[in-house]
Amino acid sequence: MEITKNTIIGDILDTDPSTAPFFLEMGMHCLGCPASRGETIEQACMVHGVDADALVSKLNQHIQGK
Repeated sequence: MEITKNTIIGDILDTDPSTAPFFLEMGMHCLGCPASRGETIEQACMVHGVDADALVSKLNQHIQGK
């Protein structure tokens, strides 16, 4: 799976649940909430004041390193 800023968070978590800590680390503690699972990475990062490009890079490195 190649993650972009437009990737839906729920899709990432469904594909690889081990990515959850990356979202928790940025302050997104509502991962079970339907609204947060439907957001794109870009939308969530905007709300939480996080650099979307940096998170995308971390997530892709994590997934590729498995």
